[in-house]
Amino acid sequence: MPSLVLDNYSISVESMMKESGDRSFPIWLLVNPKYPTDVLNIWNPIMYEIQDKVYRKLHARINSRNIYIKNAISNIGRVSHTSSEAEVNNNITMLKKSVLEYQPKLIITFGTITTEFVRRVFDVRPEKEPNHWSTSNLGYEFERSIANFDITQTNWIPLNRRTMRATTNIKDWEEGKGHYQDVATKMADLFIENKDSLEIWI
Repeated sequence: MPSLVLDNYSISVESMMKESGDRSFPIWLLVNPKYPTDVLNIWNPIMYEIQDKVYRKLHARINSRNIYIKNAISNIGRVSHTSSEAEVNNNITMLKKSVLEYQPKLIITFGTITTEFVRRVFDVRPEKEPNHWSTSNLGYEFERSIANFDITQTNWIPLNRRTMRATTNIKDWEEGKGHYQDVATKMADLFIENKDSLEIWI
């Protein structure tokens, strides 16, 4: 994967402080500030695959530099409890206001903390009230979010904090690469299907 291509169509960690990008852009990324490299290690490989699939189909590219990135919150306690309830509630209220004002079409979260945070923002209850989020039920929520995508409203798509770790095991590397490609294919299909309703193109 040429670094030059990634530089052209990715978002660098260095450019991201508490927030970056354009709030009026239809795609938002919410990041746990404890894991700022999620953008580099998770989102950039996915975005690279999305750009490739979109270009092959539409001969267009997503203006990835305008994607709005915001640090969410690093600690919300347990799923049903929190030691800093006032701070969490304040962050939830502020994000709700921003979502209502700017009406993003897609909010993407990384891992358990940002997933639970946005679940509270949207006041969405999981079907089976988990005591904690896990890889399996985050995967389920991702599939459900893709299936229920509605271009007329704000959609939330959770991603696992799964990365391609440095490894000498080719099987592990291929598994990680396959995960990115699967996620990217499903998201690219959404962008292609709703191309005329999304103002995201270069």
